[in-house]
Amino acid sequence: MLLVNIIVALLLAGGVFFLLVGSIGLLRLPDFYTRLHATGKCDTLGGGLIIFGLLFYHLFHYSHHPLVPVRLLFLIFFIFIANPAATHAIMKAAYRTGVKPWTSGEERR
Repeated sequence: MLLVNIIVALLLAGGVFFLLVGSIGLLRLPDFYTRLHATGKCDTLGGGLIIFGLLFYHLFHYSHHPLVPVRLLFLIFFIFIANPAATHAIMKAAYRTGVKPWTSGEERR
């Protein structure tokens, strides 16, 4: 059980790390497109790692609920499909409405 707890802790820590990196990217990057790219990628991976850690924990500690791991797998699948699609749709809408990308000659706001 100690090995399971270590693996779960590493998965949760990895998920928190990617969510933190995405939050820093949201605050530090120069324009809408790069901010959305950072948050979209990091939220997808961070959320997936956290839910996978919960799945791994549940498989080894609570085996009397057989449908919970299936639900967590569906949730991971949904996140990995929906987050990139939503990020792409938001970026496409911003591009069509005229949001200009940042270029290196401009000052950062």
